[in-house]
Amino acid sequence: MTIKFGYHTWSYSGFGAWVPSYTLDETIKRLGKIGFDGIEIGAAAPHAYPPDLTSARRREIRCLLDDHGLELAGIGAAPGGGPGYNPASPSLEERRATAEHYKELSELCAEWGGRTVLYVPGWTVFGTRRRQARAWSLECLTEIAVDAAQYDVTVVIEPLAQHSNLIDDGEDAMELLEDVGLPNVKVMFDCNHVSHRQELFGDYVHLMGGQLHQVHISDSTATEVRLPAGKGDGDWEGLVDALIETGFDGYLTAETGFLRRGISPDQDARDGLRFLKTLVERKLAEHTCPSS
Repeated sequence: MTIKFGYHTWSYSGFGAWVPSYTLDETIKRLGKIGFDGIEIGAAAPHAYPPDLTSARRREIRCLLDDHGLELAGIGAAPGGGPGYNPASPSLEERRATAEHYKELSELCAEWGGRTVLYVPGWTVFGTRRRQARAWSLECLTEIAVDAAQYDVTVVIEPLAQHSNLIDDGEDAMELLEDVGLPNVKVMFDCNHVSHRQELFGDYVHLMGGQLHQVHISDSTATEVRLPAGKGDGDWEGLVDALIETGFDGYLTAETGFLRRGISPDQDARDGLRFLKTLVERKLAEHTCPSS
């Protein structure tokens, strides 16, 4: 098994709330210097909104990733704004725009050497039954995944308890995975959303098993969210034990530092990586060399 460490660009792009904002070029340089294996890029302005990227700019970013030793751990759409990118929308036009946007992301992902696109299943709009909204999301996901297969890209369903009323937890994500029935569709979870439901990280690992493609890492307390791992109340030992027991092979990608003021993205990134990497190394040694 191989566990890699990544960092999401949201906290470097001013996403969600006022935070220090950096260009994608500067973000790549900083995360490479800190020592991450990969970077997960939010496909939104000012970093990587596909319609804004010329062919020359796309080549430039690929070279930057290579020069700084970073894999593209994943790429995902930013919900809200513009057409909204809601695959469960009652608006056919919005659903079509969403599908086309994700197709652009799959092509861009492959162009940058990545193999993972994160799928936000959407949200139910007033006046639409949940069953219908889910059917629309499933239809959209199927179209996106069939298209992504030509690029050898995996589409990963993310349940979003804190921000959605459609695919809320691990069971919802697994049911959607089973219903789409395509080999290049997998699942993931975000520790922030698991904590929001007052559930356990390790339980999600065992639920998803071999279908678990990656994990978004963040810690929380009763009053703060999106903290670096080890700065809150999360059961990180339980998470890593479960990952090792199930043979997880993928990225632990920190998604921290946004939604609040007064943070240093670099410090958040360094603290979380140091804590989690040390824990994973210790746990791997424990599992390899059982006590006498």
